[in-house]
Amino acid sequence: MRYAIIGDIHSNLNAFEAVLADIKTRGGFDEIWCLGDVVGYGPEPHACIKILQQYKHMCVAGNHDWAAIGKIDTSDFNPDAARANQWTARQITTTDVSYLQNLPVKLTQGDFTLVHGSPRQPIWEYLLSIEGARDSFSYFDTKICLVGHSHMPLIFQENKNGTCLIAKVPESMRLGVENHRFIINPGSVGQPRDGNPRASYMLYNSDDQIMYHYRVNYDISITQRKMIKYKLPLPLVFRLNYGY
Repeated sequence: MRYAIIGDIHSNLNAFEAVLADIKTRGGFDEIWCLGDVVGYGPEPHACIKILQQYKHMCVAGNHDWAAIGKIDTSDFNPDAARANQWTARQITTTDVSYLQNLPVKLTQGDFTLVHGSPRQPIWEYLLSIEGARDSFSYFDTKICLVGHSHMPLIFQENKNGTCLIAKVPESMRLGVENHRFIINPGSVGQPRDGNPRASYMLYNSDDQIMYHYRVNYDISITQRKMIKYKLPLPLVFRLNYGY
């Protein structure tokens, strides 16, 4: 089985479509595992939800998904994110609301746990440090936890002796290593923040237990023009150029 692992689409339809097209050139997938924040920030929330629903997939809730349907107060966000979320709430349909409302905060599939933020705080926590990851390993029982939220492609490895390592996600990695557990972030489809503006995603082949990390070019200006058209905050528009 081949799984497309994506997160933080953030209403960026052009980036999402570019990722799907790239996966097709690599042999396609059997199922999408989405790590939340389908909406927020970007200009096409309804279209992104609709396309995701066209595929066999699992998806967990992200903080922007909850904000768009009123499960999180937008006062908890910075002003630009809050303004974008308020705009998003006016664009999505009742069917979209129902879909987002029913997203779980955590899913388990075989050796994998899926959350948006962290296994300790599935909606809100950013995992960016060894200290945070070390604590988080005690909050899930599977070999691997997949997370999003930080928009940073990172991997944390817990060794048998309890030590924890952090690294950038490599181009490929074998997960069937005994005595190791992992927390893996595939990066963001719609708003990368690691200094690389290209959309980020991963493919997992369960037959050989290898995970591959890919970056995809897309026409950022198309997304930006749509954001300007809808009067979304300019800092959100410009940050797409730089991947931060």
